Amino acid sequence: MMMHCRDRFARFAMGLTCLIAALTFDRCHAADAFVNVVEGVQPRIVKIYGAGGLKGLEAYQSGFLISSEGHVLTVFSYVLDTDYVGATLDDGRKFEAKIVGVDPRLEIAILKIDAKDLPFFDLDQAAALSSGRRVLAFSNLFGVATGDEPSSVLHGSVSVVAPLQARRGVFQTRFTGNVYVLDAMTNNPGAAGGALTDAAGQLAGMLGKELRNSQDNTWLNYAVPISALRQSAADILAGKAPSALTDEDRKRPDNPLSLQLLGIRLVPDVLDKTPPFVDFVLPRSPAEKADLQPDDLILFINNRIASSCRAVRDELNFIDRIDPVLVTVQRGQQLLEVELRVE
Repeated sequence: MMMHCRDRFARFAMGLTCLIAALTFDRCHAADAFVNVVEGVQPRIVKIYGAGGLKGLEAYQSGFLISSEGHVLTVFSYVLDTDYVGATLDDGRKFEAKIVGVDPRLEIAILKIDAKDLPFFDLDQAAALSSGRRVLAFSNLFGVATGDEPSSVLHGSVSVVAPLQARRGVFQTRFTGNVYVLDAMTNNPGAAGGALTDAAGQLAGMLGKELRNSQDNTWLNYAVPISALRQSAADILAGKAPSALTDEDRKRPDNPLSLQLLGIRLVPDVLDKTPPFVDFVLPRSPAEKADLQPDDLILFINNRIASSCRAVRDELNFIDRIDPVLVTVQRGQQLLEVELRVE
């Protein structure tokens, strides 16, 4: 009887040992797989540096490579509103980044750096996520990585897929489509523009800006699905979206347009980059006929970014007064396009 009990105990101990060994192997295997995923994603993450400092605004954000030729997808923000935007790759190489184009409705921008043969995310292969899926968030939150240090990685899951109902300060966000609401603290300073991947490292979304839930005033941790950004990114790469005012070689017409001819008076230009708000519209002018109104914010002139009063005046200098001009303005939370023509 004693011998029989000993045999049963020996078999139990052996089984328990095998189980522990199997669990340990699984954990080690999972840890190795996690490390491999992170190492595979890190070279595709870009640290972006530009404007900031005013009222404590951070001068950095995140992005990720979407082509081997150095195209970077990121958020369209004040950080890019400067003459020099810097981009640092995972290996520490630093480049000047040029704005290829932006989409103000989705608040995205595509930058270009002078580099070749880079690892990148294929937007056409992006994953679609559902509630409960495990995710990884890659970004330069808090600006902790300045050179070849790895970007920050947060592990979490998708809490819910739901329409975005949020605000930035007192303003409602313009994007109201479905987003991935996350259970990890992903949307911290500098994280905007970072990459959200599934547990296997497949791109799924782009981390959004810092926002508060408009219903309960709590901070939101979310990412915009790549499916909502894919077509706009393709349009920007194809040259069908607004571009930055960087073309210094364009020919100026002999009789260019001006704000006076259009009947627009902007707010006083007291800063280097005074936002181009409409201060007054002249009666019976092209601007009045097109229903431009005081407090409209001019965003684009003929699909070219106009980020200041000076930029608006400069862009009009490249348009002949006999040609129509397409002006995109923000009125409250609406984006409006109007065509002005001097008769």
